[in-house]
Amino acid sequence: MVLAVNIENTNISVGCMEDEKIYFIERLSSDIKKTGLEYAIELKSVFELYNVRSETIEGVIISSVVPPLSDIFQAAISKLISVKQIVVGPGVKTGLNICMDNPGQVGSDLVVNAVSAIHNYQAPLIVIDMETATTMCVIDEKKNYIGGMIVPGVKESLETLVKQTSQLPRIGLEAPKRFIGKNTIESMKSGIVYGTASLLDGMIERVEKELKEKPNVIATGDVAKLIIPYCNHEITIDDKLSIKGLKIIFDKNNEESYKQKGNE
Repeated sequence: MVLAVNIENTNISVGCMEDEKIYFIERLSSDIKKTGLEYAIELKSVFELYNVRSETIEGVIISSVVPPLSDIFQAAISKLISVKQIVVGPGVKTGLNICMDNPGQVGSDLVVNAVSAIHNYQAPLIVIDMETATTMCVIDEKKNYIGGMIVPGVKESLETLVKQTSQLPRIGLEAPKRFIGKNTIESMKSGIVYGTASLLDGMIERVEKELKEKPNVIATGDVAKLIIPYCNHEITIDDKLSIKGLKIIFDKNNEESYKQKGNE
């Protein structure tokens, strides 16, 4: 069994997989003020909730866009499990051909999602990740990572709107009953939900125009299920995308050891 950890700015996704089977995926809050012990206790509670014994975990793979949390979480895991930990970054095999000005600047979360999308869906692809920022990665028909776009995240945009205006209230992210709002709350909900959906539709159309073909569109992330249903384009929601991608990368970096184990 492999423990996969995806550390992002708002949440930490943790999941256990064996072959193609996913035992669980849960989320913890990203907080650099927490200690390794605090995260170890949280992780132990998750294991107990799903009846996963730490001794059954044979490997760990971590992707992180929050460097201070990487060391903290690695220390937390070490308190529970004494196995090799792979951190996605330079020197780790991903099999992804990144056609960017500086491939090393591509975030590990984007790499993991792209690897997973290529493995599970037909290229060309657009991969949308709706977390603290909303990112869109573009993969061409030859499975090359050719670029993407980054826009402010939905929750962060809404939080900024409320903070910068004195009379706008805090609202949820559910869609209003009608598109044209009849009051302030309905108007805000229409703007944030349908506005974001329209932004995604527009970006997809521009990618299609530049690629000169229609890509498959995959969405993941914390708020994808709240926004994607209101897009006009056909978009597949895959909330397991990053965990599956981490398992693929783990396997790529353990092929030789598996071969040796099989020959024993």
